[in-house]
Amino acid sequence: MSAVFNFTFVPWFRSVAPYIHKFRNQTFVVGVTGEAIAAGKLQSIAQDLALIQALGVKIVLVHGFRPQVNEQLAAKGHAPRYSHGIRVTDSVALDCAQEAAGQLRFEIEAAFSQGLPNTPMAGATVRVISGNFVTARPVGIVDGVDFMHSGLVRKVDVGGIHRTLDMGAMVLVSPFGFSPTGEAFNLSMEEVATRVAIELKADKLMFLTEVAGIRQSPLEAESEENPVDTELPLDVAQKLLAELPPATVPTDVGFYLQHCVKACKEGVERSHILPFATDGALLLEIYVHDGIGTMVIDERLEELREAKPDDVGGILQLIEPFEKDGTLVKRSRTEIERDISAYTIIEHDGVIFGCAALYPYPEAGTAEMAAVTVSPQSQGTGDGEKLLKRIEQRARATGLKSIFVLTTRTMHWFLKRGFQPVDPDWLPEQRKAKYNWSRKSQVLVKYL
Repeated sequence: MSAVFNFTFVPWFRSVAPYIHKFRNQTFVVGVTGEAIAAGKLQSIAQDLALIQALGVKIVLVHGFRPQVNEQLAAKGHAPRYSHGIRVTDSVALDCAQEAAGQLRFEIEAAFSQGLPNTPMAGATVRVISGNFVTARPVGIVDGVDFMHSGLVRKVDVGGIHRTLDMGAMVLVSPFGFSPTGEAFNLSMEEVATRVAIELKADKLMFLTEVAGIRQSPLEAESEENPVDTELPLDVAQKLLAELPPATVPTDVGFYLQHCVKACKEGVERSHILPFATDGALLLEIYVHDGIGTMVIDERLEELREAKPDDVGGILQLIEPFEKDGTLVKRSRTEIERDISAYTIIEHDGVIFGCAALYPYPEAGTAEMAAVTVSPQSQGTGDGEKLLKRIEQRARATGLKSIFVLTTRTMHWFLKRGFQPVDPDWLPEQRKAKYNWSRKSQVLVKYL
């Protein structure tokens, strides 16, 4: 067993190292739903957050308390009321929210204080600091509904949060805010986490929720043929959100997605929807290549997009050195102009730094990923992985089950990203007829 453990642990730990380096000193805002705590997940979530912080990440934890408040209301014989997806907070509901918030703060601080030997928290010193970091204003009256003590975020104490994080502490924010006159307002966890992430210019906003993420066919039932879409470009997420009905309950497709889109539009590069039902969901999303939930990514920073006729010159300039040294098969300008719609490019400040093309073979349910190129100046920054992700999305969107590549020099890069070697006879007949046997290219396939 020891030999088997060593054989699997060592390469796994090495594969995690790039993510540890990448995320050190970054700031993550993590929104945890009250449902996750009610489901008994607090202990494991605290352990994972303590580990992530130990690896150099600065964490702001925002907790929800929807079911806890409803439980308090039920105990007082008071029914919860909602409108427009927001709780209507009368004086009774405000008392219940204050009681629930106080109890949850106590439980969260206790969870981060445990350090029994032979547990993940052993030897961990996690200071959790909470305070009046959020100033609020009332929702007011909307469509004739008086929301009373329900509020919206007016201001975030960015300086106070940064100073607390720089002290090495984890910041805990409850969904409560206070007006300049000292009046308390009940806020939503989702809005607080989103505003805090935007104001802090956080690197990630992560929601740990009761949903698995956004499925490839969002309005269809969960199935093997309808898995979670692990990455949504911001423009795709915006289009999807515009097509969905207004979200009013957490299980609605657009409920968390709307906050992810808002965060990305206002400067948060990546936002995530993760299932708390999966043990270690935070670790799997942060430190594993494919992740587990849905990530919405703002690609304006690198302009990952489908190519246009005006890009032909830039693509030729990019691939020419690789054609000369034999890494790529030579393509003429005419050929690239003819196939330009097949290309995806990465553009930085008007210069094309990466490209890849997708040539489908629908009768075989597969497609070739060709002309995969990343400029030497951009290699090692993740541009190749971004191109691969987009090519996978394009292939899935047309109903294909796999993609394949032919390579002579970059086999190991593709193997690390889920491709498997196959015999050239595996190729679709139409592609096999054009296979250059003298070049002896390796054929690798990835099943989607």
